[in-house]
Amino acid sequence: MARSDGADGRFSYEGLDRIIHEKARLSVLTSLVAHPKGLPFPDLKRLCGLTDGNLSRHLAVLSEADLVSIEKGQAHNRPQTLCHLTQAGRTRFLEYLAVLEQVVRDAAKAAERMPDGSLNTKTA
Repeated sequence: MARSDGADGRFSYEGLDRIIHEKARLSVLTSLVAHPKGLPFPDLKRLCGLTDGNLSRHLAVLSEADLVSIEKGQAHNRPQTLCHLTQAGRTRFLEYLAVLEQVVRDAAKAAERMPDGSLNTKTA
């Protein structure tokens, strides 16, 4: 599992992949997982709210890690860059989401506790 069961490191989540766990790259991967056929660069840029340079740099990091593939080609007699989530990228992204879900569960459980350690029985 991604976290330690002991008291030390209890909330240490090794499965929060540092490559994925960055706002812009998380946006890119979320966009691509929602579009299995891939996305043209301008559409991905728009969905993620990034500039050309920012998106290019994050795609380079994701491509180097084999999380995305980038295909350069032509569409309607114009150059087109198409971005796809690789199978390895999909697997790593889903593993990352599972760890993130555990973080949310653990945080919610910890937040239910009162400062004295007792459970808060007054939930809204």
